[in-house]
Amino acid sequence: MSDIPFDDLRSTQTLRAIMTSLRTPVTGCPWDLEQTFRTIAPYTIEEAYEVADAIERGDMSDLCDELGDLLLQVVYHSQMAQEADEFSYDDVVEAICTKLIRRHPHVFGDAEARSAGAVKGFWERIKAKEQSEKQEKAGATDTSVLDGVPTALPALMRAVKLQKKASRVGFDWAAAGPVLDKIEEEIAELRDEMATGPKQAVEEELGDLMFAVANLARQLGVEPEAALQAANAKFSRRFKAVEGKLSAAGKTPEESSLDAMDALWDEVKREEKRSGQ
Repeated sequence: MSDIPFDDLRSTQTLRAIMTSLRTPVTGCPWDLEQTFRTIAPYTIEEAYEVADAIERGDMSDLCDELGDLLLQVVYHSQMAQEADEFSYDDVVEAICTKLIRRHPHVFGDAEARSAGAVKGFWERIKAKEQSEKQEKAGATDTSVLDGVPTALPALMRAVKLQKKASRVGFDWAAAGPVLDKIEEEIAELRDEMATGPKQAVEEELGDLMFAVANLARQLGVEPEAALQAANAKFSRRFKAVEGKLSAAGKTPEESSLDAMDALWDEVKREEKRSGQ
């Protein structure tokens, strides 16, 4: 405890000292001492989403707080790695600084590199070179253009990243029209499996349909995760408005028929359209 500079709470060094104390055997926090990379990983993902949520809501105070929670995740993983003699927080900082400098030769390079500017496609070439060097270092021989897309990404995000990778070698449609045709094809296949197929086959066809929809979003320049989030928000807003109208009439959703709620839903949609929502 005495090693923690409590008088300087704006320092990353203080945060690291606190984390070290929490992970110190006997005197540390029992819960923190039990944690591993695997058990902390879900919290890391959750904190990233909470940062995105604060940004979406435009809450800067909350964003500041959530960024602190996300920073803690970096310090937490670094502390566990240091305990295992793998790497330290300083190694993490050095790695990202090195990467940023390497990926921005038009900013940090020599005069010739800076004058060349950010040539189209150079970022992808640098990343591809890094990936190749990483695979070579690891001794990988069976490589693919799809390498480097993390399996732990949210499924929609990973679908788009896989499609982008494939498109760079020409495996892609030239426009959105054929993707719409593919979606219709997948819907027909899903209908067939829903009528006769086992649940596993239905799940597979539904996955194919969602993958095709993600591809359409990419073709249209739309981020599918953001589009779905907006649809979620719209549904929540409209359903709560329906609940409000039912409450004003002295009813609850459970006491109302689907037809009655659907009529109120259409009424809410008309009201939103008139108000420009």
